[in-house]
Amino acid sequence: MKKKVCFVATLEMSVKVFLTDHMRLLQEFFDLSVAVNTENPAFLLTYGVRANVIPVGLRRRISLVRDFQTFLIFYRLFKRERFDIIHSIMPKSGLLAMAAGFFARVPVRVHTFTGQVWKNSRGLKRFVLKTMDRIVVRCATHILVDSLSQREFLARERVVSLKKSSVIGDGSICGVDTQRFRLDKEARDHIRGDHSIAPDDIVFCFLGRMKRDKGVLDLARAFSALCSRSDRVHLLIAGPDEDNISDEVARICAHCSDRVHIVGYADEPAKYLSASDVFCLPSYREGFGLVIIEAAAVGIPSIGSNIYGISDTIDDGTTGFFFEMGAYHDLMLKMTRFVDDPSLIKTMGEKARVRALEKYPKEKITAAMLKYYKSLCRLS
Repeated sequence: MKKKVCFVATLEMSVKVFLTDHMRLLQEFFDLSVAVNTENPAFLLTYGVRANVIPVGLRRRISLVRDFQTFLIFYRLFKRERFDIIHSIMPKSGLLAMAAGFFARVPVRVHTFTGQVWKNSRGLKRFVLKTMDRIVVRCATHILVDSLSQREFLARERVVSLKKSSVIGDGSICGVDTQRFRLDKEARDHIRGDHSIAPDDIVFCFLGRMKRDKGVLDLARAFSALCSRSDRVHLLIAGPDEDNISDEVARICAHCSDRVHIVGYADEPAKYLSASDVFCLPSYREGFGLVIIEAAAVGIPSIGSNIYGISDTIDDGTTGFFFEMGAYHDLMLKMTRFVDDPSLIKTMGEKARVRALEKYPKEKITAAMLKYYKSLCRLS
């Protein structure tokens, strides 16, 4: 009999991005289920995953009544199905699933930390959110963390011990698909042509959710200052505007608006990375800078905040540069280095790609995850 495993996630997109590669391999050894907020129980078939998808009304926003109802749903589900392992990702799903699994006496309860929403909070909010993470740890039997530096941070904050926590491989939840993320010269020419970007112009790129805590406004301020120094630079921003800050970005960069290109959600991120020269992640918090590794696989260097999570993904001075979080003038100076010496783009990009292919290919991370699961179940 195969051991029964249930993954728990808040969003269908999280399952698609982080878990499908793992599940395609794990399904040969385990009976898989996925509890997730979805209106399409067949969504995993497209990805070649055979799993029982259980729609659960799990929402990201806190609602005491609804969340308690979801806790009861999880509790009854776990009691009925008698899973051998439950594995949650993301904060809300982790809190409810680990607590329900604890009371339902699921033998193995795994949660993956992907970053801490309380990192930059203060006062009561920080205390409450941090306490929630501690409850997750107390209810779980095993903790995974998606970067080595984040694991050290959690240990310093006394949220989880080094003994109870682990990191798969060199970090990240799923690694990078090196076949998907590689230089696409045709896409590079096409996207640059659509946005009237000359072949020799330098494109700085941000790819991800447009949020204040991702440092998008810091990037806009840095780019605005850079435009005053050079007329051959462009800023490409691809991702959903979750904080409604597009107008603020436009205001900050009003004097060089023709060189700021906001394209919204991108379902083919590798093409936008191919059209770029330097990736920028000025985030205030990250569990692991996966998009930096994806950019590296394409062959472009990165500039990132010097914070845990991102610190795992850049070899400072070799594959990119760090700058002090929130210091947009420092960010502008790092961007200027690529403008003053464009040869850095090629040399650092090549080294970044080698590093990504050696440390973070999805096959390596997925194989390590299978080994981890077999160790949980004491399988040979």
